[in-house]
Amino acid sequence: MQSSRVSPEHYKQFKIEPFDFIHQNDLGFAEGNVVKYICRWRDKGGVEDLRKAIRYIELIIEGEENETDS
Repeated sequence: MQSSRVSPEHYKQFKIEPFDFIHQNDLGFAEGNVVKYICRWRDKGGVEDLRKAIRYIELIIEGEENETDS
């Protein structure tokens, strides 16, 4: 199901807009940001978007490790 929202140019090449994929798969905030930054890095933020994706992955790992330690 495609959204009726106006899509930014850097997402128009995808068959499924990242927002729709994130929402339809009930991804959390950090996971959703990983998807968003990975999808757009070539067309918008470049290497900085890759760094942002890495940071969110690090936060997910930290959260998982903290749960394991509890």
